[in-house]
Amino acid sequence: MKYSLTHLQQLESEAIFIMREVASQFEKPVLLFSGGKDSIVMVRLAQKAFWPAKIPFPLMHIDTGHNFPETIEFRDRLVEELGAKLIVRYVQDSIDQGKAVEEKGPNPSRNGLQTITLLDAIEELKFDAAFGGARRDEEKARAKERFFSHRDEFGQWDPRNQRPELWNLFNGKKTLGEHFRVFPLSNWTEMDVWQYIAAENLEIPKIYFSHQREVVKRDGVLLAKSEFITLLEGEHYEERQIRFRTVGDMTCTGSVESPATTIEAIIQEVASAKVTERGARADDKRSEAAMEDRKKQGYF
Repeated sequence: MKYSLTHLQQLESEAIFIMREVASQFEKPVLLFSGGKDSIVMVRLAQKAFWPAKIPFPLMHIDTGHNFPETIEFRDRLVEELGAKLIVRYVQDSIDQGKAVEEKGPNPSRNGLQTITLLDAIEELKFDAAFGGARRDEEKARAKERFFSHRDEFGQWDPRNQRPELWNLFNGKKTLGEHFRVFPLSNWTEMDVWQYIAAENLEIPKIYFSHQREVVKRDGVLLAKSEFITLLEGEHYEERQIRFRTVGDMTCTGSVESPATTIEAIIQEVASAKVTERGARADDKRSEAAMEDRKKQGYF
């Protein structure tokens, strides 16, 4: 009897293969974990890749200090349930040390500042590979990314200097001080992620589901009320029924109006969506090449 894999099983198999390749080629990997849906899927894949052993590398969160409280609460609970090691590095420490400068303005983002904290952590802890949950469908700069994304001794990414990846052969060779970002979910879409969450019955932070929240509409983005946002003249908060498609810095992560209270309802919304999930990210709207510019500096 011929057995054929489903689309999700093929994606899962590919991601697990890549994780095992990293474990065999690199000495000290780390999984970047934000508490968002993509990194939750990454954790499940790592569990499957190395079962029945525990995940053989730590999880690391670069904490901006502007996170949604629900995400941090979920992060800590999941790590405790997994029995995994969690490393947290804080953007605030980079600011206090004079390595990063806080943005000015009514909604100062710390997303870009994460790069400094991340590169310092990679150098300090001598990680030679860092798993990320980025997908090629997210944004055009992501579409240029390889599974094994080479970073130079300064942590920078050059899209012209990426290794060819043919027949599932991955070149992890590097010189002292260099490292790789590895993206097992590269070929996944937002829909794939949600369908996998449904198939695996994965728990996710409650902010992904519809709920009442005070928001302000700024430049077409619905920003949640927080202490980090300053209202401009004529602006006011209003309560709406919203949810978040992506999780990040509260000052730049927009929400969408939605009645979806179940995974199935979210999948239906994604199927009919005309805007990508990062379409509500204010930091991506700053310039035409905002994401690519950040990536070249060492962003996720």
